[in-house]
Amino acid sequence: MTRTALLIIDMQNDFVREGAPLRVSEAEKIIGNVRSALELFRARNLPVLHVLRIQRPDGSDVEISRRELFKNTPFAVEGTEGARVISELEPLPGEYIIRKNRMSAFMNTDLDLLLRALDVERVVVTGIQTPNCIRTTVFDAFAYNYQTFLVDDAVAAQNEEIHRVNVRDMANIGIGIIVTTELGQYIEG
Repeated sequence: MTRTALLIIDMQNDFVREGAPLRVSEAEKIIGNVRSALELFRARNLPVLHVLRIQRPDGSDVEISRRELFKNTPFAVEGTEGARVISELEPLPGEYIIRKNRMSAFMNTDLDLLLRALDVERVVVTGIQTPNCIRTTVFDAFAYNYQTFLVDDAVAAQNEEIHRVNVRDMANIGIGIIVTTELGQYIEG
């Protein structure tokens, strides 16, 4: 049987909440669906990985194109409330935290090593933001030969048009595009 893990990408206060420095405008609309996916994985005792963007307070680990933005509006700073997972998705003991400082959850992290140690062959991706962290993570998961599924209604961008274009591109390379109500059949199927 193929083991499946849930990746929840960047569902942090600084990216989700009203007034947050890098708020993704559609993020709050997907919280319920991400929560449904999370509860399904918890009920089946399958691996849950909360992937968090965490930056050093001085911004020295922010990509070059965002340094000026970070200088003016720090985001996801280590140890701040803004860097925390939103309360609706609070990690439980036994769930994994992957810290990243780039868009892909695989870049310079132990995600691939951890997934292989957990005998995971399939990943289900949820969270924000579709054209950036979601897309790069999905492309890297696919490149590492994980069966990769995107939960379309549990992923968001700044607007629906941006989301749709990126989902279409991911589908075109072979990513499975599903919705929350279909998730149960993909977890162990």
